[in-house]
Amino acid sequence: MTVKLNNEKLRYIALFEKLTGATPRDCIESGDEGNHLTFIIDESDMGRAIGQNGRNIKKVRKELDKRVDVIEYSEDPEQFLRNIFSSVEVLDVEVTTKEDGEKKALVEVDQNEKGRAVGKNGWNIKRARKLLNRHHGLSDVQLA
Repeated sequence: MTVKLNNEKLRYIALFEKLTGATPRDCIESGDEGNHLTFIIDESDMGRAIGQNGRNIKKVRKELDKRVDVIEYSEDPEQFLRNIFSSVEVLDVEVTTKEDGEKKALVEVDQNEKGRAVGKNGWNIKRARKLLNRHHGLSDVQLA
């Protein structure tokens, strides 16, 4: 899939690369006034992106004055979903394809962590939907 980035996202990616030495695949902002950025990083670059004791990611947060997350990319949509929801216990991920080619995912999480999986104002689930659509062509992601 081709990911289209606007000039602002390209500037964020360039700054991230300059500060960490890791080149993100993608960058998205939250809807809450854009004060939360998520960078998608290749597995081979995760250590460099975070840095020793989180040094690099802290530099990025300070420079941008935003909350910054990094998520490890995976070619496998199920693993990518697990990476997106890494802060909660994911019990199962099921990706289905309908006869018309439409792909959807169902992510089962521990019921005690469902609120965290959804996130503040639905940010985590919206982020998962957007990223899976951009990188794997899934039309929807649901939590169970």
